[in-house]
Amino acid sequence: MKLSFLAAGTVLLLAATDAGLKYPHPRKDSTVDNYFGTKIADPYRWMENDTTAERESWMKEESQLTESYLSKIPFRDKIKKRLAKLYNFEKCTTPFKRGNYYFYYKNNGTQNQSVLYVQEGANGTPRVLLDPNTLSKEGTTSISVTAVSNDKKYFAYGISKAGSDWNEFYVIDIASGKQLTDTLKWIKFSNIAWKGNGFFYTSYDAAKEGAALTQSNESSRIYYHRIGTPQSTDSLVFADKEHPKRTIEADVTRDEKYLSITEEETTDGNLLMVKDLTKKDAPFVTIVGNFGSDNNIVDDNGNTLLIFSNRNAPKYKMVAVDIEHPDSNSWRTLLPEQNYLMQSVSMCNGNIVASYLKDVTVHFCVYDMSGKQLNEIQLPGLGNGDFSSEKDDSVAFYSFTNYTTPSTIFKYNAINNKSSIFFKPTADFNSNDYETKQVFYPSKDGTKIPMFIVYKKGTQMNGTNPCFLYAYGGFNISILPAFSPSVALFLENGGIYAVPNLRGGGEYGEKWHEAGTKLNKQNVFDDFIAAAQYLIDNKYTSHEKLAIHGRSNGGLLIGAVMTERPDLAKVAIPTVGVMDMLRYQKFTIGWSWAGDYGTSDDSVQFHNLIKFSPLHNIRDVAYPATMVTTADHDDRVVPAHSLKFIATLQEHQKGSEPVLVRIDHNAGHGAGKPLSKQIDEFGDVWSFVFYNLGMDFKG
Repeated sequence: MKLSFLAAGTVLLLAATDAGLKYPHPRKDSTVDNYFGTKIADPYRWMENDTTAERESWMKEESQLTESYLSKIPFRDKIKKRLAKLYNFEKCTTPFKRGNYYFYYKNNGTQNQSVLYVQEGANGTPRVLLDPNTLSKEGTTSISVTAVSNDKKYFAYGISKAGSDWNEFYVIDIASGKQLTDTLKWIKFSNIAWKGNGFFYTSYDAAKEGAALTQSNESSRIYYHRIGTPQSTDSLVFADKEHPKRTIEADVTRDEKYLSITEEETTDGNLLMVKDLTKKDAPFVTIVGNFGSDNNIVDDNGNTLLIFSNRNAPKYKMVAVDIEHPDSNSWRTLLPEQNYLMQSVSMCNGNIVASYLKDVTVHFCVYDMSGKQLNEIQLPGLGNGDFSSEKDDSVAFYSFTNYTTPSTIFKYNAINNKSSIFFKPTADFNSNDYETKQVFYPSKDGTKIPMFIVYKKGTQMNGTNPCFLYAYGGFNISILPAFSPSVALFLENGGIYAVPNLRGGGEYGEKWHEAGTKLNKQNVFDDFIAAAQYLIDNKYTSHEKLAIHGRSNGGLLIGAVMTERPDLAKVAIPTVGVMDMLRYQKFTIGWSWAGDYGTSDDSVQFHNLIKFSPLHNIRDVAYPATMVTTADHDDRVVPAHSLKFIATLQEHQKGSEPVLVRIDHNAGHGAGKPLSKQIDEFGDVWSFVFYNLGMDFKG
């Protein structure tokens, strides 16, 4: 590293103390579980209780140790200042139109939360409809779900506090901007489905005192709320008492003719029922009666429902379903399944706009209602974007981004198939200095896996470059190209950023997803390890210059990979990860992940889970420099996963590399995190990565 004499001295002092880090010694108890004759010790079970003084005291010790380590990195403050500058540019989301109103979020570059604006007509004057920055002192309250009433009078929205999945719902009069008195609580995993002077939503019983962030979320119910009335008078519309471990959600077609109810047992596959709201006491009609496919209503036309479905079409299709003849044998295909994934559909100017994913890049194609392709919308390059339109409008909007291009918003004219720039950001980052390539490498079983590799033009591939390898690989989620100011900092300091699209994700449809679930989960880890080996074999980097990272299910990925192959990378950053695969289903919404993971309640699945569960595969070896990150209000993947993992890792670390935990306070799983906390977290992560990879921060 090229450092000043003073800075070099500081680094030497820090390096000399790495091997001598004094980790806290939390209490170990005698808890042992018996799984089908196999006894598994769980000495840190007490850490699952998030209200004890003992856990709080130990977390404080860990935080002090981590802060002491990070504070000695000489360029930590400089990294955070540079991040703040990289984030400081105006941003805008894709507008959505309702009636004559246009809605969109904007951020001036320094605001903790983006502000929701509304304007009347295409040339109207924008005004602030909702500024979440005014809802909490530190910007830790964020907007979650939103919906405009079909008469365009009201705007209903949900807020999340400190990153929790729990929501509160409120209503604004759009014309006046006045906040109404409506206040709804104990809402989770819900949308807002307007019907007349009110809306349908999903709610749970109030959590037990002190258990809101850990208690299993069961017995959800659909209610109807009428504007201006207290929540206590809301009408119960639907409940499934026989299946408390199902999530249920309501939606209403835009013409308010049909109410649909979906039920899910896991994060994949749903039942679908529909009720005709124009007929008094009409029964629910079952459209899909099993969990073998995903089915979502896009629109309706008389007695016909347009449904986006992967039923007998792993890469999705669009079908027309006569509600009087809902049997799948009577479904009529409008857009058939293609060789590439159809990831969403929209209605625009009386036509269908389908968003396809071709080798992990987005393409927008326009079809008439007979399924004939009219044209393809020409995007400025290979990347990712979302499309926003109204059924009968000829004007729509879409976004475009990739790993080196901040999100640009385009206005689309459906009549002449022409696009123009609506909003283009200006960031302190020269995209033209960097290039992105996509490679297809073989995994352990020979399956070809796509991977994006991003780096500064002219970089010499000699095996000495620092490399940051990020992936997810789960829950049918596609990891698509997108610009990140945080990643930009790594790139401009000579780093190579790589993203493999592992099995378990949704990039190639349901078969690709299933190939990384349950008994196939090891494929995900093999895909990731093969990605690292490809980068090393092709001289992009080396083991000593490689950092690996993943969030949530990706945190599980990193935990599993670093315990299986502790020699693979120099640095590991498992973030808000699922680390205890034997007990994940016992907390909040964890039971719904069984479709991807299986659970330890089943003998076959237990013997599979125990092979890769990060917590249970730690042994006495030298592990890479590791910084586990979690948050005290994470009620998606509860912090106990990370806490038990780091306590065990510190106990068994036999190498000289630091193994630490960074615990964010007043924060959750990640969604809605204020900009200030993002900069603080990413600044600490990059400081840890830069220092342990021996990088020179160039500023």
